[in-house]
Order: sequence, then structure tokens, then C-alpha cells
Amino acid sequence: MLSNRLQDRLRRGEVPIGHMVWEFGTRGLATIAAQADLDFVLIDMEHGAFSAAQVADLIAWFRPTPVTPMVRVPAAEYHFIARTLDAGALGVMVPNVRTPDMARTIVQAARYAPRGGRGLGLGGSVSRYQAPSDPRGCMDELNAATTVICQIESAEGLANLEAIATVPGVDVLWVGQADLSQSLGIPGAFDHPDFLSALARVIDCCQRHNLGAGIQPGSVEQAGAWRNLGFNVISYSVDTAVYGEALAASRRALRALLDAEGTAAAPTSGS
Repeated sequence: MLSNRLQDRLRRGEVPIGHMVWEFGTRGLATIAAQADLDFVLIDMEHGAFSAAQVADLIAWFRPTPVTPMVRVPAAEYHFIARTLDAGALGVMVPNVRTPDMARTIVQAARYAPRGGRGLGLGGSVSRYQAPSDPRGCMDELNAATTVICQIESAEGLANLEAIATVPGVDVLWVGQADLSQSLGIPGAFDHPDFLSALARVIDCCQRHNLGAGIQPGSVEQAGAWRNLGFNVISYSVDTAVYGEALAASRRALRALLDAEGTAAAPTSGS
């Protein structure tokens, strides 16, 4: 059976923890993420520069690990969604979903019949290069293991929240905080009452419709605050930010150590 750790955690009433990858598409990343005990990763094709071939490589490197590979595609288009899933991803995130029609388009591309209209490419990476003896069973298993994430990133998406949430086949509503705050006319003002009201609306909608409520904090403190509001799917930061912040903090600590060493070694006046 296919294992999707994001789904498994949610079924147990737990909060899955992931991470977004948009720069460091190296072969060692999958093992590093597994050593960190991440539940899932989001490979970003919207703001990242990854090609379809690079995404397929990353998915292949993640497949032997317990970490569930998912991909943020650039747009709600069939060729992005279906090709990504055929490469072996077990989830797609689609940016700026504004209407229920967009959500239905996404589900149609991500789900096999009768739940959608995804084309059959069984026998390739999606089924580990084996032709399944039970195609219908394979399709049902992939449908069940695939997570469809719709990002709410605009005032229009917020206005159509209820209609988007009730499209069959949508699993998670995910707040893209930067774009949503920009659309509301308060870019980056994550403590603004209008933004907090928008978060509350998304969480309430997800809870009523038994959907995951996702968001990507940039710090542990921010994660705690948003978790307290009710978000139950957390992607922690992006690869460049985590690396850059860790490197800067280590450099500061090393500089302080060396400066202290120099001060201790300096001769006292009058000696």
C-alpha cells in the first residue's frame, strides 16, 4: 500500500510537518529530509526554477524514503498536474485557486475515473515501472493516496471559499499568506485584523468540511501562533531561508567566540 504521511498524520489527529524546496534540488536532499523526520516536502515549480525533469529526479530520490513528495505546480493546468503525479508525486499544490471551477479542473487532472479525468500512464514511474495486474485497483489506490491542495491567495478565493471547499476531491485548503495579504491590500501585515479574520474564515471552513488547513510559517514562533488558530498542516519555511538563517547564526556565534578569544589574549595596559 502507498503511504502518504501527510494523510496518515491527519487521520490520527496529528499535525504533519513538511518543508518547501525551491532551490536545492540535490540528490542528498531526500536523505537529509528523512533524517530530519519530515512527513512531506513541497517541491516548488511556481517560484522555484525546477524543470519537469528535475522534479522527476527529486521525486525519484524521495521515493525510497518515508518522506512524502508533493509538488507545487505553476498553474491549474492538466499538463503540469498529471505529469507531476505520473512522475510519482503523491500530492499537488496549486497556487491561487480563485473559483470552484478552478478547483474542479484541478481534481479532474489529479484523479482517475470515476473521480476525475486523469489519463492512464500506468507502467511508468507512477507504478514503479511495472504494469499493474489490477489496473482498477491501482487507480483506486493512487486516488486514495494523492493529496489535492488548493491555495487560497486572493480576495476572490476567500469570497468563494465555501464553494471551493465543497468540490469533491479537494483535501486541503492552504493559505498563501504573502499573496493573500497582498490581495487584501495589506502586504506582509500578518497581524492585521483583516488578515487574521481571513485566517479564521479558512480554518472554520476547513473544520466544517473536514479538510486540512495548511500554511507555511517562517519561524517556530509564527508556527505556534498559527497552530493556535487551528491550522493542522504545517510546512516549515523554505530551503534557502533555513540554510541562510542557520549559516548566519553559526557565523555570528563563531565571530563572538573569536572576538572573545582575542580580547582574552590581548595584553593589559601597563604590562
